[in-house]
Amino acid sequence: MSLNGILPVDKPEDFTSFDVIAKLRGMFKTRRIGHAGTLDPAATGVLLLFLGGTTRFISFLPNHDKRYTASLQLGVVTDTQDLTGKVLETRPILAGRKEVEEALAGFLGEQQQIPPMYSAVQKDGRRLYDLARQGLEVEREPRTVTIHELKLLDASPQEGLYTLDISCSTGTYIRTLCHDLGQKLGCGAAMASLRRTWACGFPLAGCRTLAELQALTEEGRLPEALLPLETAFVQLPRLELAPSASKRFLNGASLSLERLGLSGEEGQLAVFDVQGQFLGLAAPDLQTGELRHIRVYAKQ
Repeated sequence: MSLNGILPVDKPEDFTSFDVIAKLRGMFKTRRIGHAGTLDPAATGVLLLFLGGTTRFISFLPNHDKRYTASLQLGVVTDTQDLTGKVLETRPILAGRKEVEEALAGFLGEQQQIPPMYSAVQKDGRRLYDLARQGLEVEREPRTVTIHELKLLDASPQEGLYTLDISCSTGTYIRTLCHDLGQKLGCGAAMASLRRTWACGFPLAGCRTLAELQALTEEGRLPEALLPLETAFVQLPRLELAPSASKRFLNGASLSLERLGLSGEEGQLAVFDVQGQFLGLAAPDLQTGELRHIRVYAKQ
């Protein structure tokens, strides 16, 4: 039987998300590993991996918000919107700490953000970064993103270097936020570093480093690092089914909302049996009066 579970990893710098997966495939001796939320090679922090049958639940995660610690350098504009790219402009830094803090307030809440050219967003079936590497720039449709919190953690005004704490919705480009902040200040800016401290409900403090995982591998204790799938769904209402109903649910059979006491309930539910085993995800269908299967958890 293959291993099933969730593994929050602290992605190191200069590793792509797929590099981490490749390394873990070797450790766990399985190819069935997926991830939620890609990180650029220069970024570090929370990368949530799914092994075995848990991979089928990635798209159903209830919380896709992210949190980052990012530093930005004022006075420079690059083609990638971070310091790994080609410098397009350098400008005098006329903004100080006060101006930066005032500008940050304007980026809170829901807003439109144009994805950077160096991104995995597709345009007419092609990745933007492929076009950018050919020296092409195309028009991009703005996306709606939400910045929940935006705080200044540290400032070095003499160097034009500032560190931010950012809580945001999925799909938000922190590079673009830094770039846009620089444009608003009139001196330009590029992201200098990025560390994801929270993703899909999992904090950085609970992540394993690759060195820790390698040590567990050598000790034959690697499976101990895996978390049960249901930890990703703890914020959902819990539905516990009796043995007969559990069997029907696992077989894909219909269940009456009235009999389950869910006649007026709405929204996604985490389904368990009486022994506390996670069975999958479901939602009440008020039109049919039955429990609608979203995904059944088959450990394979």
